[in-house]
Amino acid sequence: MEKSNTPELRFPGFEGEWNSKSFGKLVSYFSTNSFSREQLNYIEGKVFNIHYGDIHTKFQSAFEIKNELIPFINFDIDLSKINGEAYCRVGDMIFADASEDYNDIGKCIEIINIDNKSVLAGLHTIHARPRINVFSLGYPAYFFKSYSARYQIMRESQGTKVLSISSKRLSSINITYPSLPEQQKIASFFTSIDKKIELLKKKHSLLEQYKKGVMQKIFAQKIRFKDSDGNDYADWEEKKLGEVFYSVKGQGLSKDKVILTGKNECILYGELYTTYAEIIYEIASKTNQNEGVKSMKNDLLIPCSTTTTGIDLANVTALNKDNVLLGGDITILRTKFKIYNVFFAYYLSNFKKYDLARFGQGTTIVHLYFSHFKMMKINIPSIQEQTKIANFLSSIDKKIEKVQLQIDKAEEWKKGLLGRMFC
Repeated sequence: MEKSNTPELRFPGFEGEWNSKSFGKLVSYFSTNSFSREQLNYIEGKVFNIHYGDIHTKFQSAFEIKNELIPFINFDIDLSKINGEAYCRVGDMIFADASEDYNDIGKCIEIINIDNKSVLAGLHTIHARPRINVFSLGYPAYFFKSYSARYQIMRESQGTKVLSISSKRLSSINITYPSLPEQQKIASFFTSIDKKIELLKKKHSLLEQYKKGVMQKIFAQKIRFKDSDGNDYADWEEKKLGEVFYSVKGQGLSKDKVILTGKNECILYGELYTTYAEIIYEIASKTNQNEGVKSMKNDLLIPCSTTTTGIDLANVTALNKDNVLLGGDITILRTKFKIYNVFFAYYLSNFKKYDLARFGQGTTIVHLYFSHFKMMKINIPSIQEQTKIANFLSSIDKKIEKVQLQIDKAEEWKKGLLGRMFC
């Protein structure tokens, strides 16, 4: 049975099957350049350049130049031989023709607005221009994110380590499209979703900036908290880190020992980079292994090896749960007197991050052990002020997490609609 050219979900008032044609019959192709990153800059120039790497990582599908950071072509590059038709116009589609990832191969942006600027399609791109009255502005941007389009593009891509797609292969994929008014309705609908997501992302970014700024002021003691009676807390004390904490080393726990149905909770050192921030609320991994070093409430965890740089090791995470197995390459800090570990997780991971990173040793593999940084000087407020500071910062984190959940939910909703509103 032939597949119907009618989507599962449709706006009221529109009927009939959609048109279906190969992409090559709907567009014309134009030449692109092969300028490298070294031939581009973000300071000055007369002509902008769309690099395939930016399509992968930065640009919105519905491309508006005022919203994007796009590089210039260096002044010393001769552009005199470039045909005027090759300059991008509103409605043009630019595809990334190379990628190491199936999810990015053939990724598309549609030029919605270029503000009368001169823009060229660059390295590893395909530049397609639709025929007049085929597409409503914005429709291709979302069609090429749909499952229907992505599946066909992935099937047409070639290569093993590096995937590629040619204009010839791109031309063969099947494009379904309704009348121009229905296209416009679809494009407007997804544009409104994108605007909502962008507003949430902006809110998320502003909260993170606020958190970063307020932490610097708090830990530099430019902002001080008061007790419940409005009185100042005692002055902060300067101590060596080794005067406050002693160290325990985690014990070997390989990835193949981690299983979904395991009986015991565990933490691998790599998760301190990828899974956890300053506070661990829920343990992500489990194992059936019983023997090893187990956590105690008020622990602080620091990864102690990396193949990158010391700054990646300067991540300190608070764990307030007993009997969690702690893997190898984890330095566990335990206190010699009463402190609130959440305060120190924020303080060391942020305000003292670069100080801590400087103690990293090694080249190919960088290590950060307690013996390296135990003499580092730290400032310590009273336990009461530690608690107030930690609770204040964790309340900001909860707001950030709430906004992130809203972003995730909106993006998942959009993804579902992309699968149901195109055929």
